[in-house]
Amino acid sequence: MVAWCWLDVFALLSSYYIMRPIRDQAGVAGGVQNLQWLFTGTLVGMLLLNLPFAYLVKKLPRSRFIPLTYHFFVINILLFAVALHVADSAQSVWVGRIFFIWASVYNLFVVSVFWQLNVDLFSPEQGKRLFGFIAAGATIGAITGSSVTASLARYVSPTFLLIGAAALLEIAVFAVGRLAQLSPVLHHRPADADAQREEQPIGGSIVAGIVNAVRSPYLLGVCAFMMLFAITSTFLYFEQARIVRDSFSDRGAQTAFFASIDLAVNVLTLAIQLFFTGRIVSRLGVALALALLPAMTMIGFGALAAMPSLGAIAGFQVIRRAADYAIARPTREVLFTVVPREDRYKTKGFIDTFVYRLGDQVGAWSMAALGGLGASVAALAAIPIAALWLGNALWLGRRQDLLEAAPARASAND
Repeated sequence: MVAWCWLDVFALLSSYYIMRPIRDQAGVAGGVQNLQWLFTGTLVGMLLLNLPFAYLVKKLPRSRFIPLTYHFFVINILLFAVALHVADSAQSVWVGRIFFIWASVYNLFVVSVFWQLNVDLFSPEQGKRLFGFIAAGATIGAITGSSVTASLARYVSPTFLLIGAAALLEIAVFAVGRLAQLSPVLHHRPADADAQREEQPIGGSIVAGIVNAVRSPYLLGVCAFMMLFAITSTFLYFEQARIVRDSFSDRGAQTAFFASIDLAVNVLTLAIQLFFTGRIVSRLGVALALALLPAMTMIGFGALAAMPSLGAIAGFQVIRRAADYAIARPTREVLFTVVPREDRYKTKGFIDTFVYRLGDQVGAWSMAALGGLGASVAALAAIPIAALWLGNALWLGRRQDLLEAAPARASAND
């Protein structure tokens, strides 16, 4: 099972990290002063995609709606490959802006769908033990994808890179099919009984993800976690774009720099995931494991305020993103193992995509307002946001422990 999870997420992240530096360079080429509008477009695109996805979840079993979602994105990638190939220099700026929006939607959506499947397959105990190890497959994929782009960006057209990204996404579809077949083995149930359960559509309302996220204090807390994470991430992204714009004039050099950062992040992430993630989550617990990233973020923005340089932004990005991918992300997925099955797909999808991009909006327009005050002011403004995020993480971790223990207490009383 874990091997097929690895292949699935390896293919997804290889595909995305081939495209990510192209996206980042397109954002710079379209004008750093226009980035907030691209983030607004991303939020709109995320909202438009959530509703039809919720309809698929309602009507189809996961063995059908997940491949359909991936096939949709494959077609999109190939269309962008054609558009970038035929566009002239003026048109390529607008194609790049649209691609920036689409790639930002694609990233969150396909990764969210992968983790929706995993929190549905694994129990809370299995998640704590295995999610960090499974996430290592994502890191290997990210290293592969960023290495390809870092090596070829100066010599190969983005069109050919996008075709490779589309092929990798089709490999993920194959892995999803194998996971569906092996699910009975994981749960020690007869294949026919498991298939009957999982081939039933989840049903419910297409707006259940939104309604449940607002009604549940626990899920509302997860929304706050994602919002605060996204706001601080956007602050950092804008600072990176500004510093890179001022440091490099060549587009190929900008793309190669972004890819090099991605590569360093993922090498460090892999080392942590393979040797430390499981131990950290087991020994510290969910609350403290979640709190590590906001604590690091407070320290990092303090350092950036004191020294807003290319080296400082690179170091902060590498450490912060590695801590996110290796520790915060697998731990955050454990939060969803204690919620009903409908929430694992609909509400989780809504939080991972729309709520995250809503946080991007808050961060983007806040940066636009703070931009005239200087980089140090923007960095200092992120510190109290990270402090609020730290308190939220500690509360969520304690609440997850209580919800996980509740079924055990109920069984003991039967």
